[in-house]
Amino acid sequence: MTPTQATQVKVCGFLDPENARMAVELGADFLGLNFYPQSPRYVTPGRAREIAEAVRGRTVLAGVFVNATPTEVEEILEHVGLDLVQLCGDEEPAAFARLAGRTIKVFRTGGDPGAAALAPWADAWGLLFDAPHGSLHGGTGNTWSYRAVSEVTGRLAGRRVFLAGGLGPDNARQAIAAAQPFAIDVCSRVESAPGIKDPELLRRLFEEVRNAQVQTAP
Repeated sequence: MTPTQATQVKVCGFLDPENARMAVELGADFLGLNFYPQSPRYVTPGRAREIAEAVRGRTVLAGVFVNATPTEVEEILEHVGLDLVQLCGDEEPAAFARLAGRTIKVFRTGGDPGAAALAPWADAWGLLFDAPHGSLHGGTGNTWSYRAVSEVTGRLAGRRVFLAGGLGPDNARQAIAAAQPFAIDVCSRVESAPGIKDPELLRRLFEEVRNAQVQTAP
């Protein structure tokens, strides 16, 4: 991200259409719908379609998957009407090659995973860097050293780099200044309960993102 570009915001994990509509009205650029059955924010494809219809055309819709097969992903993508798919597991890039242009690939490395790990995803629409948490999928809400991503964003100039993990209104501005990502990805720290986003926390978050832009502008 250059200093003149606005950092975008992805809000992830919705269970209710009205709650999703509220987030979009407040300024969410991306909405994430979670299709990982072990997540407390899991939605069925039918419910996800209801949520998608409530906000369609007003935000970018991303489906969050963990080790789903390409067939499962494509079926849900078509049924719900998703714009992007977010792969959070140990997916093989070759298996998802035809979806590469619509894929956000997640790296749970707390920083630069290295050229060898990134190279197979060279055609991915975006890359997301999350806190290091081994085999645990779906995020922990833990903060980490966001500055560790700055070398990646610098080296991958022009790529869409998302920053995730423990982000909320209390640290968004600092994280953006440290990592200069294309977008931040928020979830648990803007919730009143799992899957239910709190309007006041979201308002504060978007205010902090706007302040971050003022702070980093030339």
